[in-house]
Amino acid sequence: MATERVLYSFRRCPYAMRARLALAISKTPYVLREVVLARKPEAMLEASPKGTVPVLVLANGTVIDESIEIMRWALAQNDPEGWLDRDDAALIEHNDGPFKHDLDRYKYPDRHDSDAMVHRERGMEFLRLLDERLSDDAQLCGSTRGIADAAIMPFVRQFAAVDRDWFAAQPIPHLQKWLAEHLASPLFAAVMARFDPWSPGDPVVVVPGA
Repeated sequence: MATERVLYSFRRCPYAMRARLALAISKTPYVLREVVLARKPEAMLEASPKGTVPVLVLANGTVIDESIEIMRWALAQNDPEGWLDRDDAALIEHNDGPFKHDLDRYKYPDRHDSDAMVHRERGMEFLRLLDERLSDDAQLCGSTRGIADAAIMPFVRQFAAVDRDWFAAQPIPHLQKWLAEHLASPLFAAVMARFDPWSPGDPVVVVPGA
């Protein structure tokens, strides 16, 4: 039942986004608690003291507070499109490591006291690699979408959104097409529905599994 698991999420967070994508494609129902990051609920901090989203709390009390692990858990329950067959752990690690490092310093230079243009170019090195890969196949691990696409796409989306006109002018046509198609998909639209921030005592928001 949906009430057996609770997901603490923040709609625009790319980590939370990819967790919701896997939960949606696996048809896993859950109770959604939308979080305001400046006012993290005590229940979330009790479950995961590190205080980052997403956090999935299972019926037996097990806490999964790493987004890629939430994805793998959900797909292990049900994987109707075979996402786990189209995995690339090294590519995801590069996304989550060096690329995310440069993305943050491009998007938030004041916060990191960084040179945004230097980190934009470093980030583009990864995006060119993705573009080259997509020149052979429609998705990162073949002709159909898989966990690698869902795990990486939210971060490419965030990079593109920093300066949309500049991104659109870059010679990475395969990546731009791939991103646009994912953003236009019914799956993405479903996981980006808007909900009010959760507080204890609020009505339960159930995200159905089907």
